[in-house]
Amino acid sequence: MGITKTEIFSEEQNRMAVMLKAIAHPARIAILQQIIKANACICGDLVDELGLAQATISQHLKELKNAGLIQGTIEGVSVCYCINPTVWKDLQSHLNNFFSSYKGQADCC
Repeated sequence: MGITKTEIFSEEQNRMAVMLKAIAHPARIAILQQIIKANACICGDLVDELGLAQATISQHLKELKNAGLIQGTIEGVSVCYCINPTVWKDLQSHLNNFFSSYKGQADCC
């Protein structure tokens, strides 16, 4: 198995890659959309909303939380998740800068 050379990239490049990798699954996008749509912390509603097994959703939530995109709080026996606003705005800013850096060339290949 090859070794990735993350140390040759900037901290920003590595951080963006981690967050985008976490988003790069349709189930995780659906989870994020449900959390955003609820505009509140979501505790156990995702299984009914998405039709995926609880174990599958838990694994996806773990990946999103490890990337910092969501945060969770324990309430009784369940964990409630919401968007981590600081990290979300940070990713939005990085993506806006990334996409706006392309000026478009009419004569490109």
